[in-house]
Amino acid sequence: MAIIINLDILLAKRKMQVQELAAAVGITTQNISILKTGKAKAIRFSTLEALCRALDCQPGDILEYVTE
Repeated sequence: MAIIINLDILLAKRKMQVQELAAAVGITTQNISILKTGKAKAIRFSTLEALCRALDCQPGDILEYVTE
């Protein structure tokens, strides 16, 4: 997959737990884990917006394109 999701890096920088982020975003911890591990096939803009709000970041901080 050429899209990398950097949630683990952002969580570490913000010293935030997965459970805290899940509660702030309004999704399950399992869905956060799916995003973190790169197993997600899609993400809704509303979820991306909520992640950016909770982590005080831009979408480009979460998503990264890497050529294969």
